[in-house]
Amino acid sequence: MKLRLVAVAAGVLILVALTSPSSVPAGFESKKSSRYLESWSPITGVAPRDAFVGSQACAGCHTDLGKTAPQTPMGQAMLLPNQFDLLHGQKQLTFRHGPFRFDIHRQGDQFMYSVGDGKDTLSEPILYAFGYGLKGQTFVFLHDGTYYESHVSYYTNVRGLDITFGHSYEVPDSLDKALGRIMSPADTLLCFACHSTAAVIQGRLDAHALMPGVGCEDCHGPGDEHVAAMKAGKFDSPHVFNPGRLEPGDLVDFCGNCHRTWEQVVKMQVFGVRNVRFQPYRLSNSRCWSYDDARVSCVACHDPHLNLPPEAASYDSKCLACHVSGRGARPDKTHPGRPCPVAKQNCITCHMPKYTLPEGKSEFTDHFIRVVRKGAPYPD
Repeated sequence: MKLRLVAVAAGVLILVALTSPSSVPAGFESKKSSRYLESWSPITGVAPRDAFVGSQACAGCHTDLGKTAPQTPMGQAMLLPNQFDLLHGQKQLTFRHGPFRFDIHRQGDQFMYSVGDGKDTLSEPILYAFGYGLKGQTFVFLHDGTYYESHVSYYTNVRGLDITFGHSYEVPDSLDKALGRIMSPADTLLCFACHSTAAVIQGRLDAHALMPGVGCEDCHGPGDEHVAAMKAGKFDSPHVFNPGRLEPGDLVDFCGNCHRTWEQVVKMQVFGVRNVRFQPYRLSNSRCWSYDDARVSCVACHDPHLNLPPEAASYDSKCLACHVSGRGARPDKTHPGRPCPVAKQNCITCHMPKYTLPEGKSEFTDHFIRVVRKGAPYPD
């Protein structure tokens, strides 16, 4: 494994663990003849525009996945305004903060984001909605030629607007600052790379032909060589990257490119309950997590091509892949985990509790798997 410097949303350079070619099984994901797939990462943007073929081309063969993946939260991690009702069935969304009034309204075929102080108003058309509304949506727009992240976002649990995660609750001292957060070039590259496909081309943002949401090629790499190889019947050299075949620890770091690795969170100094949103960081703190145990990796419980099952019991079999169950059962080499003395079902309701962020706007499942003591403080 090697370390690479990348810029994260906090605007600082940090070390992110990325897979080396040696961690990829020989003869499958990576070939020396491939132009882009050595240590493929969705945030590096090393490929040219014409290397991407789009998820529809993939769906020609992967029919079932082509139907389910676009409907997942990842598949809809970014939406264009014409793809979704950004008003969520309401006539207008409004929010007040000090002297400022924020509102989102429809104007013709556009959704407008406006901020006024009673004297003046700044208004811009929304270009992108980040998130499809499972927990909320944040809006991105251009103002004076610069990308902005909206100071307020839509939150599903209140069916309305409130201050965006990571933005200060202090009342801004000017209308310009109330508009939102200026996205630095590094922030912009990372946000677009993680919420859309083929937005970062050869290291630069090229938003005019991006594909909204996390598509096939965001995780599996550009598909032109793969499609050509399959059409030519060269099945022994598929020219595609499969993160699922990475070593478990490398896989968690791969997902952490966007969901935040342990290294990223520590460098960003995000401590306390707010880091419950960073699943790879939380998971790697778990006592049962092991760098080389595939039973405790992201895809052990989550198929990124499918929506998450809502029933807690649906994850019990994942826990029992490591833990023995039943009275008198003893751990062994294949199942080193002890039986739970409290319950036999719905493991995650106790061992992966849900936490609500301090602002009360969203609830997240904690991926720090542990015995949770009653009244114990949130563990970093």
